[in-house]
Parts: sequence; structure tokens; C-alpha cells
Amino acid sequence: MSAPARKSGRYRVTMRAPIHVGEWDGPATALPAILVHGTLSWASWAFAGQRPLARDRRILLPDRRGFGDSPEPAGGTSDYAVDAVDLLELMAAAAPHGVHLVGHSCGGTVTMPAAAARPDLVRSLVLVEPCAHTVAASVPVVAATIEDGRRFMAGAKEHDPSAYVELAYPTGPRPEPASSLLRAARTALSERPCWLAEVPVQALRTAAFGKLVILGGWESEAPGHRPGMAAVMRAVCTSVATRIGARLAEVPGARHEPQREQPAAFNAQLQAFWKSHEGP
Repeated sequence: MSAPARKSGRYRVTMRAPIHVGEWDGPATALPAILVHGTLSWASWAFAGQRPLARDRRILLPDRRGFGDSPEPAGGTSDYAVDAVDLLELMAAAAPHGVHLVGHSCGGTVTMPAAAARPDLVRSLVLVEPCAHTVAASVPVVAATIEDGRRFMAGAKEHDPSAYVELAYPTGPRPEPASSLLRAARTALSERPCWLAEVPVQALRTAAFGKLVILGGWESEAPGHRPGMAAVMRAVCTSVATRIGARLAEVPGARHEPQREQPAAFNAQLQAFWKSHEGP
């Protein structure tokens, strides 16, 4: 299943078919962590600020199909359910004694069904601003956002991926390289909406592994975010944490990407949570 690793200092690139997996080497005696990125991104960019965590353990960085250096998805449509199967294969191959799972945004919709399917391979699950809107669909602001999202994506698909990049990043710096961002936008426009996924909340609630939901403080909203996103993500994160029996934590000074916007505070929360779930 694994091709020979190509080493460069402490960073390795391993192709575990059918996806590309980067790895920051760390102590092999500790449980590894797998970090799953969201849409309009790729692993090495989304989690660049988490490299210091490799001082304590191996950090695996898979690119979802159609993003980063992974191959195109079969049929040209990215699917969170297929990504979950890819993640399960990676978990079984890389961490048969347990792994810490982290999913950001759409990546949270990938990690949740994977963790529910093989709880024996999971020591902890951390969801960072997960796009699991159906869990909170009874909240009016979330229900309205789901309908707004349907209209927004229907309109966005009529334009070139470069126009989608302009919508998402109207001002300020953009992820580099530009070619990877354009590819991510093209994939995002064709992916099955993860915010419409049916989340296995009951299976997650009864699972014995540790669960944490991390929310940005959202003291302000930035260009590129849909209006009212702060209220939506607070409702979604609160509902997810309540329904799966997770602890809810906040990262002040951050919005939808706390791992990038406040990496030191985010990493400290991860380290403390992981260590609390590494007993026998």
C-alpha cells in the first residue's frame, strides 16, 4: 500500500494510494496525529503552523482527492464519503494502535464518519469549525445559511474557478502557490456539499475516544466570509459538541481558521487534549 518515502530533513512525502500524504517526523513512541484539511486548501498550507507539534509525535498530512498533490477524484467529483474511506485506509496502515484525528472545516465532515466506522483506531477526535450544518439545521440562522449556500454554489458553478478565488479572497494574501489554489477552487466547485452530510452523531456520542470541538472567537468577520458566518459557526459547533458529547473550546482572536490565525494557542489546546487521552 505504501511507496518508499522520500526524505528531506524531518519532512517526508509518502504516496499511500490513492492519496498523497506528507509527514513531519516525530517520536515513534507517541501516538501519531492525522490532520485533515478543508476545502479551498491543502494539507501543507492549512496546517503549516502545526509543524512544532512534531516535537512530540509524527504528524500525517493527507491531501484530499483533487487538492494539493493528490490525484483527481474519480468521476471528477470530490466526495467527503470517499475521502473518509481514504482516511480509514491511512489510519489502519499508519496507526494500528490508535491515532489522534483532527478535521478542519470540510475535513471535519471527513473525520467524523471515519471515526464512527473504526472507533478502535481512534484515541481522540478534534473538530475545528466543522462544516456539519445538518446537525444544527433546526437553528433558524443555520437553516437559512443552508439555503443560501445552495444558491451561492449554484451561482458560483456558472463561473470560472478563478472567479471563485476572487470571491473567497477579495483582499489580502492568498494561499500559495496560485496553481494549487486554482486547482482547489476547481475541486471545491465540483465537490458534494459536505455541509449537507448526514453525520453519525449517535455512533460518535457512544464512542469511548476523546472528543473536542474548537471554535474561533470570531471577534470580527473578514472579507471573503459569508455574512453572519460567526453566528452560524457558533451554532454549528455548539450543536455538534452537544450531540456527540464533546467538549467545546474557543480560540480568541481567530475566525474560521484558528490553526492558522492563532497557531500557538491552537497548538497548546491540541497538545493538552492529546496528552489527556494517551493513557493505557
